[in-house]
Amino acid sequence: MLLQTAHLLGLQLSISCCWAYSCHSTASSPDFSLSGDYLLAGLFPLHAECLQVRHRPEVTLCDRPGSFNGHGYHHFQAMRFAIEEINNSTALLPNVTLGYELYDVCSESANMYATLRVLSVPGTHHIEIQGNLLHYFPKVVAVIGPDATNRAATTAALLSPYLVPLLLEQIHKVNFLLHEDTVTFNDNGGPLSGYNIITWDWSGPNWAFTVIGSSTWSPVRLDINKTKIQWHGKDNQVPKSVCSSDCLEGHQRVVVGFQHCCFECVPCEAGTFLNKSDLYSCQPCGKEEWAPEGSQICFPRTVVCLTWHEHISWVLLAANLLLLLLLVGTAGLFAWHLDTPVVRSAGGRLCFLMLGSLAAGSCSLYGFFGEPTLPACLLRQALFALGFAIFLSCLTVRSFQLVIIFKFSTKVPAFYRAWVQNHGASLFVLISSMTQLLLCLTWLAVWTPLPTREYQRFPQLVMLECTEVNSLGFMLAFAYNGLLSFSAFACSYLGKDLPENYNEAKCVTFSLLLNFVSWIAYFTVASVYQGKYLPAVNVLAALSSLSSGFGGYFLPKCYVILCRPDLNSTEHFQASIQEYTRRCGCT
Repeated sequence: MLLQTAHLLGLQLSISCCWAYSCHSTASSPDFSLSGDYLLAGLFPLHAECLQVRHRPEVTLCDRPGSFNGHGYHHFQAMRFAIEEINNSTALLPNVTLGYELYDVCSESANMYATLRVLSVPGTHHIEIQGNLLHYFPKVVAVIGPDATNRAATTAALLSPYLVPLLLEQIHKVNFLLHEDTVTFNDNGGPLSGYNIITWDWSGPNWAFTVIGSSTWSPVRLDINKTKIQWHGKDNQVPKSVCSSDCLEGHQRVVVGFQHCCFECVPCEAGTFLNKSDLYSCQPCGKEEWAPEGSQICFPRTVVCLTWHEHISWVLLAANLLLLLLLVGTAGLFAWHLDTPVVRSAGGRLCFLMLGSLAAGSCSLYGFFGEPTLPACLLRQALFALGFAIFLSCLTVRSFQLVIIFKFSTKVPAFYRAWVQNHGASLFVLISSMTQLLLCLTWLAVWTPLPTREYQRFPQLVMLECTEVNSLGFMLAFAYNGLLSFSAFACSYLGKDLPENYNEAKCVTFSLLLNFVSWIAYFTVASVYQGKYLPAVNVLAALSSLSSGFGGYFLPKCYVILCRPDLNSTEHFQASIQEYTRRCGCT
């Protein structure tokens, strides 16, 4: 493995040497050098890098006018001073003289060339490629620099296989006196001697160095006198050592760049909160919790539904109870006057089916109050749809039957006889009601309404509701009732010129129009509002439909029975029929 590495490295160095020497014909030498038993190399940028555009690879000439680099020059002189101090000492390295070769690495090309020079064999200008690099001895024993990260990485990649160090192996054994200070190093090459902390105190045209603290190694101690520090801020305020101030509560830190101390403050989104254990990311709240924007904690959601004890519930329940009492009272009134012309003209025993269907629809409204349960979700909409469908079927067939009797019995006698003989009215009500029953059963089986907890609509609320409004079965059942309403409206309109005692067009038309308006208003509200009181709007629409149906068909007849008994006689009805017959004969 080592042999393969050596060959690959040899190829790399050969290409590098070929490039360096082909692009720079003259042999380069160190800018400053000192002979010695052991040589150290220093790579420092004494001149600034050339920024001009080059169209081919070439070694940059460093000694250009006006490109002097003071920072690199300071490093350069520091290394010279350190080596001269070591050589002048009789205690540091006795009988050993250190030398140096200092190179100006003002560019990548100059850095590469200097690195290859320090790896060359002593006394030559070339690098020998050997199978075992452990036996290779370059001209220098250590390299100081370069100070730029990218150039240091290039130099380290070339020096590492040749085991050239940035520290001498025996440095931790060094112990010498320098200007009355003892200099020692630990096993990692770190200094162990103490030092003073000095500030540059500049007041007006005068300046001075002030000692504000010290550090000692034995014992390990750091002392700083904060009162001696002169800050340049207002009222000697201590500047903050971060580039961003602390964020407000509920604001996460979004790091800008590579340093964690540089960040932007962004408020946590609604539904999330900032946990103090992690200031850099907002955590989501639980399913039963919510949080406003920029929050540090989550709050429990409020569970809402249309409860029994709310004022709007009391109003709706009272109105529904009144309707049920009217239905029961009307049924008793019609039963007491079952053989009178008014009850017979209204449909006779068919009226009890109509009143019962309205009562069933009214009872279904109790399922909209309180916390939804499975029985309530299954029955409340389906029972209303079925009950109202039966009422509309009876209303349609009653209006159609009056039209047949007065208008088509003599014109189309065969159809009239078939209708009577085959019990057309009862058959129509049965088929129509069974159709709605089949739709409701399919709805409950395929799109089963279930109690659910809705979390998406309002961030701070949990809505308790049933899922029936979102299903196709719900729409089909109500669309079928809409079709029956239109049929009842058409049949009642055809009988607008019937005898006065049989003419129900005005009242039925008004009740059906109110029914249309009620449900149009409900679906309009449901499209823009999905809050807590949507079930109340549903109950109000259903109550309006049931009340309009009852009021438009039964209240006029109850008025005649109770207040105008003179109109509830056979003679009055016969006179009305004769008047209608005479009028039709004249036309």
